[in-house]
Amino acid sequence: MDKISAEQRHKNMAAIRSKNTKPEMLVRRWLWARGFRYRLNSPRLPGHPDLVLRKYRTCIFVNGCFWHGHHVDFSPDDTALLAADSPCCKIPHTNREFWVKKIRRNQERDADTQKRLAQMGWHCITVWECQLKPPKRTLTLTSLEFTLNRIWLDDHSVSRNYPQLDEEQPLQQAAEQTPQRR
Repeated sequence: MDKISAEQRHKNMAAIRSKNTKPEMLVRRWLWARGFRYRLNSPRLPGHPDLVLRKYRTCIFVNGCFWHGHHVDFSPDDTALLAADSPCCKIPHTNREFWVKKIRRNQERDADTQKRLAQMGWHCITVWECQLKPPKRTLTLTSLEFTLNRIWLDDHSVSRNYPQLDEEQPLQQAAEQTPQRR
């Protein structure tokens, strides 16, 4: 049984946003301040990623731990009520079957979206809400910045495949040999 009225529950759920959330704004401000430019919620890509960096061919998803089931372990069978909570995601005990199914569907959709983006040649990065809490925030955002730079370097590096020389062939010399002094 729910502890608050249906009207209050409706108001609480209606206040939840899917765009411009606090964790997303933290990531956006950090990246913008460091010179990364991006598009928001691109409708052309599967899953409408939160941030799209075309220069890096990278999509960034800023996921809420509750809505996407961060570290939630579901039972291998289809028993909907068996799901172990994680430190950052507690599944409600009221209407638990509904929430377990919803979170499981969200996880499946996330995996499918990332697979489709990877097939299209896009890199996918997921930043979790719990990783943006003050103790871990700087480390998470710095590693995101490092990852984006690494992706760019890997995609734009020049491969240097030098021809292999046979050991039996004499090397040509550019100048004459100098006589040895005795």
